[in-house]
Parts: sequence; C-alpha cells; structure tokens
Amino acid sequence: MNIVLVTLAEASLAAQIGIPTFIIGMLGLVFGVLLAIASKVFAVEVDPRVEEINEILPGANCGGCGSPGCSGYADAIVNKGEAINKCAPGGAAVVAQIAQIMGEEAVEVQRKVAHIHCSSGGIKNTNWRYQYQGVFSCKSAVNIAGGPNACEWGCVGFNDCVRACQFDAIHVDEAGMRHIDNEKCTGCGACASACPRKLIAIHPVDQKVHINCSSQARGPEAKAACGSQHSCIGCGICAKKCPEEAITVANFLAHIDAEKCTNCGACAEACPTKAILDVLAGSR
Repeated sequence: MNIVLVTLAEASLAAQIGIPTFIIGMLGLVFGVLLAIASKVFAVEVDPRVEEINEILPGANCGGCGSPGCSGYADAIVNKGEAINKCAPGGAAVVAQIAQIMGEEAVEVQRKVAHIHCSSGGIKNTNWRYQYQGVFSCKSAVNIAGGPNACEWGCVGFNDCVRACQFDAIHVDEAGMRHIDNEKCTGCGACASACPRKLIAIHPVDQKVHINCSSQARGPEAKAACGSQHSCIGCGICAKKCPEEAITVANFLAHIDAEKCTNCGACAEACPTKAILDVLAGSR
C-alpha cells in the first residue's frame, strides 16, 4: 500500500513539473515560429552598396560629413541621396571610388584645412584674469566665469582642439601656441566643433591670408586684453587697402571673403597691429 502511495505521489510530482515544462516549451516553439515569420515579413533589405561604401571610407568617424560616423554617411549616400563628396579625410580618391559604386560623376573636391583665428592663447602671450584650477578643458574653463584669459574671444589654451583632432594635425609649441599642420589636416572640422569660442574655421587650402583675431572689443579694450598685442581693432585700414574689396569690418572685427581674396597681401602689410597673417609674405 505504501509503495502504491509513493508511486502515485511521484507521478503527481512528475505531472506538476512536466505539464508546465511542456507548456513553456510549446510556447517557445510557437513564439520562435512567429519570430521567424516576422523576420521574413518585416525584413529590411540592406543595399550592398552601403557596405561597399563603408569599407571605402577612412573610418575616422569625425562627423565632418554631418552624419553620425562613416557607416551613417554610407547609408545616407545610398538611401537619402546625400552628396558623395563630403568625406574630408577621404578626399578626391574616396569620392572617385564612391562615384564608381553609385554610378555618378566624381565631383571635384576643393581641399580645405582648419585655421585658428587667434594670435593669443599661448603661455607667454595671453593676459590672464585669474588662476584657473579646474578641469583642464577649454569648455570647462569658459563655463566658469567666462574663462581665465582677459580676452573673452581669445584662445583659452587648454587644448580641446588638440584632443579632438584624430589626425595629429594640431601641435603646441614651446610658448603654448597651437599650430595647424596643413599637410596632415583633413578639414574635417572636429577641432572647430570642439572649440567653445568658435575660433577655428575651415578654409580652402589655397587661402593664404587670414585675420588672426576674433575679438569684437573696441580697439583700446582689444589691445589691453590681448597678450600678443596683435588684436584686430576694427580700424578698417585693411578694407581700404584691399584692391578686390574682399574685406569688410563688423563689430570691430575684419572679415575676409575667400571668394574675392587674391592673396595679394596688401591688407596684411597695411595692418597697424599685425593682426593679419600673410602666409606668402616671405616669398613675395
């Protein structure tokens, strides 16, 4: 009798375990079948050209094209009709390969590079308002009382741009000044995006004359704040001397129209504060 009771108890226990297990197993099977069917019904076909273009792109993921990384740009070209010449690091060679994949005509790419529109920012040529002891970042410093340097438009000098550059194209000299290496610069714009004071702009590589200042302060204030003493004072002499009328002055700051500029250097020669850089000055 005891043996019968034990056997019945074991059978009952087995049923209690087996039935739920069977139900769960069947549910898993049903859901698996449903997922398999759904994967076929709602499958999104991936255009093979996306992967082909992604393999061609340099993989820098710099964001210079306006897309979230190289894979995003490849997808935008194929599926959204994005222009094929937006990859600055890739240059003309990459454009030619993408054009072949897309069956388009390769559009000539004008090479561009970054330029820092500030002659200040170094250890020896920046006037400081206070000693900064926070996070060693331009963005952090600017968010604290407007930054430690006297010129509110000047380079803070904590190298956010250097860290943002993936191509080792920005170097710091012994005086703490940052310099763009045009041979390495791809014009991706990562450094420009990283600069909290927007001192870096992307220009055609053949533009050789630049306003090396971003200050919008009045003349005396600009000169007092700038440690380099090469601030633009908005005097307008450069605009008067420019034979192509390529320079305008607004908010006490000169601006050069790259499309009109012929790199003659007349503005740089006339500038009383030497706030204009003429790269070709030594070869004239």
